[in-house]
Amino acid sequence: MNEAPADAPPRSHPRFLLAILLTGLSAGLGGMLLGMLLHAVQHVAYGYSLDHIVGPESFLQGVQAAGGPRRLAVLILCGLVAGGGWWLVYRFGRPLVSVTQAVQDPSVRMPAKTTLAHAILQIVTVALGSPLGREVAPREVGALAASGVSAWLRLPADQHRLIVACGAGAGLAAVYNVPLGAALFVLEVLLGSFAWPAAVVALATCCIGAVIAWIGLGNEIQYAVPPMTADASLIVWSVIAGPVFGVAAHGFVQLTSAARGHAARGWRLPAAALVNFTLIGVLAVFLPALLGNGKGAAQLGFSSELTLGMAALLLVLKVAITSGSLRAGASGGLLTPGIAIGALLAVVLGAAWNLVWPDAPPGAYAVVGAAAFLAASMRMPLTATVLILEFTRVDQGFLVPIILAVVGSAATHHFCAARATRTAAAAAAGAPLRGST
Repeated sequence: MNEAPADAPPRSHPRFLLAILLTGLSAGLGGMLLGMLLHAVQHVAYGYSLDHIVGPESFLQGVQAAGGPRRLAVLILCGLVAGGGWWLVYRFGRPLVSVTQAVQDPSVRMPAKTTLAHAILQIVTVALGSPLGREVAPREVGALAASGVSAWLRLPADQHRLIVACGAGAGLAAVYNVPLGAALFVLEVLLGSFAWPAAVVALATCCIGAVIAWIGLGNEIQYAVPPMTADASLIVWSVIAGPVFGVAAHGFVQLTSAARGHAARGWRLPAAALVNFTLIGVLAVFLPALLGNGKGAAQLGFSSELTLGMAALLLVLKVAITSGSLRAGASGGLLTPGIAIGALLAVVLGAAWNLVWPDAPPGAYAVVGAAAFLAASMRMPLTATVLILEFTRVDQGFLVPIILAVVGSAATHHFCAARATRTAAAAAAGAPLRGST
């Protein structure tokens, strides 16, 4: 019997409706608990807001108040936890199954214990100061929960695939409070379809997940952005700078892909992780904004609190420690690091543009640049646009420069990636000929 595609209208069956509800609830609860764990570890490690799970101080403020020696000590601990934890996962756990694999092949199931250990390690290391993102963990837990719900309700393969994808989206919505962006992530990235039945299910599960997470994390905005307006200078800059972000994103993808492809394993993993995070700790003695998934650095950019020199320095070091952590064997996402890198690069480019047309504040460039870089580096232009709007709650007038920059960035990245693929294919085809002469 032929299976219906995942974007086909779901059959109005009580079991499927129950699966939607349970998936949103379980993914939202999982995302909430991971978020609370993140805050708890951050507060204890750096000694701030100890009487609140979600306190009035930001992570950056807590890190800055902790002092250099404490930052170094926490990052050494992070290296021990990361190296030892992932060595144990890879040595004794079952092979990991990514969310993408679980969505693409309904017959492949995510190993529960290994997936949970992998997710918790990501959250703990990010809380201790790892420069990688925390968004993969709630997606994994949400997809794992959805897979369990689907198996319990014995859903057919097409509905199973849709529910697992929506579980991942609901986890993302819960931890970042971005229901619309998370639903678009499900449709644009995981399913590759915008059919209305899939859209309805994705929106329902992601909204449920976000609302459930309010119980523990509150209805919070991720970034506090001062009032700004989009003017003619910013719009022209967005058109010109968009391709620059596309080229930069292509280079970043190449760098991080190579780092993941050569990540330390076996006995090298604990040693590499300890060295890597100790070096980050040394840098953090002088630059506390480097710590964490990039939210602190991005916030400084959005708030127009960075000089040109500091933005450039943070940009170079953020790229270096992100790729270095992947090379050392640590796991994590690149969503929030991508936002930070895009914002920092935009502050640098915006400062140069202000010499020509001095009108927009640095924060305005940072918002647009974050969207452009994220769209290209993760190949999700629609999702990136909506995520930045939900993250920052900027004026709707920013849609115009954001879209213009995203279009230029995504198109340029696509061109660069296609050209790199053709070059690699030509080199592979020509290798035997050169070797035979």
